[in-house]
Amino acid sequence: MNRKSKGYLLIVAVFCAFGLFIYGAYSPARKALKQQIFCVKFKNSTEKEAVERHMHAFAALKRETKAIVNYSAGRTIEPAGRSNSYDVVHYLTFQSEEDMKNFQQSAPFKTFKAENEAAWENILVINADIQQ
Repeated sequence: MNRKSKGYLLIVAVFCAFGLFIYGAYSPARKALKQQIFCVKFKNSTEKEAVERHMHAFAALKRETKAIVNYSAGRTIEPAGRSNSYDVVHYLTFQSEEDMKNFQQSAPFKTFKAENEAAWENILVINADIQQ
């Protein structure tokens, strides 16, 4: 192979590598089609530190469970003139109902539940489709 051919081959290889890099960086994200909302009311005797541990532990489930597409959470806002029914909300999205079921049957979620449910007064789980 002569020197000119090697130069062209190098240029083509660089463009191919660049193309693969760009494709990987801009490949479409997983699309969420299902959503699951956990509303949690803590017992009055539950300390703030326990609530914070609960929030951090639930957030860690996203890293431990690949079925979760997206996760967000927060404390509820009191409606005017009424008390809150729940203290915190966890919002998760999944690709399928099977992923939701697998998440609830997963070892990390079962461990989280066992470690935290003693502090819960009430929990509401809402499963729904995401309208496109």
